[in-house]
Amino acid sequence: MLQWDLDNPYTLDITVQPEDIDGLGHANNTVYVSWLERCAWQHSSSLGLGVEDYRTLDRAMAVFRHEIDYLRAAYEGDDLVMATWIVHWDKKLRMTRHFQLCRVSDGATLLRARTTFVCIEVSTGKPKRMPPVFIEVYAKGMTEDKPDGNGGALNRE
Repeated sequence: MLQWDLDNPYTLDITVQPEDIDGLGHANNTVYVSWLERCAWQHSSSLGLGVEDYRTLDRAMAVFRHEIDYLRAAYEGDDLVMATWIVHWDKKLRMTRHFQLCRVSDGATLLRARTTFVCIEVSTGKPKRMPPVFIEVYAKGMTEDKPDGNGGALNRE
């Protein structure tokens, strides 16, 4: 059974593929970043905001900062589950997601991450306030972060 840092995660199932493996025999750190991106996109789409909506609205949530703790390695054939939660937003420009990656076979947490996004105007790349539909849709995915006295969920373990 997987132990999630927060309640009610949005999850994405992942199987580590041969092309994910680097020269050291484990999943390359850049692959983990692509899994974060895929999970965030799929969560946004599940809430009702996909890439076509972003283009139509000329607004998008662009990565401003990644903070990643790589805790354990993943290997070819490992079945993993990536979870995400929207844990903070100012309803203007910024939104923060927490991520946790677990291996199914032993329940081990392999990664914890936080990504801060900034709302941009797609056509110019400049920061712009979130349109009302972003506030409406992302509110459905908002989760309360549980501070643990050690800098938040990212720093557990």
